[in-house]
Amino acid sequence: MADGGAPIEKELEEKLAVAAAGASSSTPAPHPSGLSQEERYELCRSVGEECQSEDELRRLMNKPTIIAYDGFEPSGRMHIAQGVMKAINVNKLTKTGVHFKFWVADWFAQLNNKMGGDLNKIQTVGKYMVEVWKSVGMDTTNVEFLSSSEEINKRPDEYWTLVMDIARKSTLNRIIRCSQIMGRNETDDLSAAQIFYPCMQCADIFFLKADICQLGMDQRKVNMLAREYCDQIKRKLKPVILSHRMMPGLLEGQEKMSKSDPNSAIFMEDTEQEVNTKIKKAYCPPTVVESNPCVEYIKYIIFPWFNKFSVSRPDDKGGNKEYTDIDVLIEDYKSGALHPSDLKPALCKHLNEILQPVRDHFENNVEAKDLLKKVKSYKDDYIKAELMNSCGDVSAKEFDVEELMRVELKPGAKM
Repeated sequence: MADGGAPIEKELEEKLAVAAAGASSSTPAPHPSGLSQEERYELCRSVGEECQSEDELRRLMNKPTIIAYDGFEPSGRMHIAQGVMKAINVNKLTKTGVHFKFWVADWFAQLNNKMGGDLNKIQTVGKYMVEVWKSVGMDTTNVEFLSSSEEINKRPDEYWTLVMDIARKSTLNRIIRCSQIMGRNETDDLSAAQIFYPCMQCADIFFLKADICQLGMDQRKVNMLAREYCDQIKRKLKPVILSHRMMPGLLEGQEKMSKSDPNSAIFMEDTEQEVNTKIKKAYCPPTVVESNPCVEYIKYIIFPWFNKFSVSRPDDKGGNKEYTDIDVLIEDYKSGALHPSDLKPALCKHLNEILQPVRDHFENNVEAKDLLKKVKSYKDDYIKAELMNSCGDVSAKEFDVEELMRVELKPGAKM
């Protein structure tokens, strides 16, 4: 028995080794991101205020290559939600291994009559916006910036076939309901180009092979149109919609930021003084959190960026305090323990710290400085034209550009 036991033990050890090797080979290899599947899902999900749907997003984590996209009209200066919040969201997604495609929608801006329909100006604004994202800290390692006019012209048969099929399968009323995506209302007198626009934006999702549509809540209707189209063509894999929050304007009653109102938002290359002045004027009633833009800025911009919010104040006013939990800050604000007179200066300090690298880039980089100068001139030209149209035969030379920026445009004017 002792003599025959050794070979049997050896054979058993060999079988156990083979079984162990087989078990280890069946264990999924760690994801290149270094995150578990659940961690990747949670990080992706944190980007959206709404997700259609969470089950689909969770299953999507099994896909070797995941593509997310966002499209933007180059239509003027960039406000902080489009700049900083977008950088935060893109960095979260690419950290999970997602490949992000930015659709520089120059043709769409032309269809929507931005920059007076001047494609050269629109493309210049597009270059400026890319410079902003790079300078603020967006990790572009796994990011592509694609010009819609260039990419569509590379594969026109594929693109226009998609557009026509979507148009053929959609009612006119359904397309008009998407007019919000262009900053228009359903009751507006839409041009034929603006009717065509939603069909094209819906086609973009499939043309770019996007698994995730990571746009704002204001783009939800056209993203849902893409999911409806999948039902019509019997496509099982629908694009997941991760819609981020729309930030309010800084003044009372402003539901969203507006590029046509410089006081409604912080812009990415605003000076320190401009930031301080805008926040000082911002709506921020004591103890009121609901519809308070300053609290929203802290919750959705400052905390995701710094993971904290530091308040400096005299000892007799409560002393310095560092918040690492947004819920604690909100409770303090509701109770009056944190007052607007302390919150606002702290908010200014944090915002200026985020924006300083952008200012430095547009001041010290010759190409970026020239881009910003051109973009600002486009807006100045527009305001001068509107003012002269409103006031009659008045020489624009009589007006200072900064003063022009404060003039309220006539009703119905659009930027």
